[in-house]
Amino acid sequence: MNKRPRDMEGGRPRLRFTGHIAGVGTSGGTRLVLGRWMRSPHGPFADVMVQRPDGHRILLAPDAWVTEFVAATYSFDEILEVPVQVQVPDAGAAAGSRWHVTAGPLTWAFEVGGRMPLGHMLRAVPGPVGRSLTMARITDRVARWAMPGVRTLGSAGNDRLEWYAARDLHRITASTAAWAGEDLGGLADLDPPAEFGFSSTPRQPSLTTLTSTVRLPR
Repeated sequence: MNKRPRDMEGGRPRLRFTGHIAGVGTSGGTRLVLGRWMRSPHGPFADVMVQRPDGHRILLAPDAWVTEFVAATYSFDEILEVPVQVQVPDAGAAAGSRWHVTAGPLTWAFEVGGRMPLGHMLRAVPGPVGRSLTMARITDRVARWAMPGVRTLGSAGNDRLEWYAARDLHRITASTAAWAGEDLGGLADLDPPAEFGFSSTPRQPSLTTLTSTVRLPR
């Protein structure tokens, strides 16, 4: 497994996950959040967080490491350890690309749209600056004002601190999903926001390119 050494910051180890987060709502009231991580301390993997219309929160995780780490970071009512596969075209996060996700009882496909205005701004920020904790403190204030429910800095539980450094943002323009063969309905906003941790994905369905950093206790 492609293990990587932990980074250090001020004497504290930190873990970095680089990839994408996709978030959509459905007309049936289910909210779906995909994390697809190309680089992580655990190598490439993907997981899906599902919140049903009644608020029931489910984690779909591919193995014990992901289950343990994500469940210690966010809150769930149920955890299913199932294969999670994400098929991404060569275009990746480019407009017009179509992603396919299978995770246990969930099948989900969505289409990536054009870059959002904030995405153009994020691409102008140099990588090392954008990934810093100082920048996360600044962008957190902006996110609270511009995108209710979205935070870029907060507690990851167990005396850990997590911050997000977004580098791009695209609309999701189409989505179809089913749970155990039952259609979840068409594309809708994430309303109310998903409630897995300190932050939700944006209300408008979107695909974010980002690095997530988790600073561990000393």
